[in-house]
Amino acid sequence: MAEIELALFQKVRKYSRWAVGIAILASFIFAQVIESSDNTWQVVIALIALAIGIPHGALDHLVTLPKSSSLKMAGFIAIYVAVAIVTVVALLTWNVAGFVGVVIMSAVHFGIGDAAFISEIDRRSIKPKPFPRYLYAAAGGALPVVIPLVSDRSSVALERVNSVLVNWHQGLNEELLLITLAIFAVALLLLLRNRRISDAIDLCLLYLLAVTAAPLLAFAVYFGCWHAMRHTARLTLVLPRSQKAYAEGRSWKAFLGAIWPGVPALIGTFVVVGIVIASRGGSVSNEFLWITLVIVWALTVPHMAVTARLDRKALS
Repeated sequence: MAEIELALFQKVRKYSRWAVGIAILASFIFAQVIESSDNTWQVVIALIALAIGIPHGALDHLVTLPKSSSLKMAGFIAIYVAVAIVTVVALLTWNVAGFVGVVIMSAVHFGIGDAAFISEIDRRSIKPKPFPRYLYAAAGGALPVVIPLVSDRSSVALERVNSVLVNWHQGLNEELLLITLAIFAVALLLLLRNRRISDAIDLCLLYLLAVTAAPLLAFAVYFGCWHAMRHTARLTLVLPRSQKAYAEGRSWKAFLGAIWPGVPALIGTFVVVGIVIASRGGSVSNEFLWITLVIVWALTVPHMAVTARLDRKALS
């Protein structure tokens, strides 16, 4: 069964690379044919990519409490939702401070998740080469999060999301960029020295996405088509229905088995977005993207805590 799991992971890796490559190409093409001041297309693609990524965290309760009683499961879900609600309130109250926390948390979570994905591939490979997992995690998390947010184009994107976030870095954008590039360079050199070419390609793709795609597009495509897809692949290793599909030799059934149960979370997210906008008396057209991002970020807080055990197991 390990061979089937490995085949799925390699396919998911390939498709996430294709998604990032298409985003880079589309960004270049659209920049030539659409006015630079018109970023509606970025918002549309970003919302689609975010929608693709939202379901991947909806099965955290099954990962954490796979065989628990209904009462215990209900308690877990209540705490999970409560943490998300508190985070939403905090983000809407302290926009900038909350956003800085989100940036740090996202970089850590994304980097560790991607390193864990690669570690799972190594577990199923014959004689894998040494993998600098924590250095890779630092680079893999910082590239898609920090670079888009400190670029010159980030002001336009953040203005569209929430104007108070434009100067979130307090003028330290160049320092943050240099630190990120230094981590990337060291990680890339070490990967090449260890002849981990595939991992080096991954980091280079993330770098190209960060520096060529529009900031909003870069984050959304990474979240929905890279991080979420790879996390979903890892979920197949612990979900009973996916394991059953693996035993039947049906790897894509195993992957879909980790997606469909999360679809209601996607619907629920947009319902909550509508409720929050209505309660604030705002305009759907003006606040939809901002509130959607706030909900996604808020859900990442309990999601990150819950998946920590899964990450530690993969990285051990």
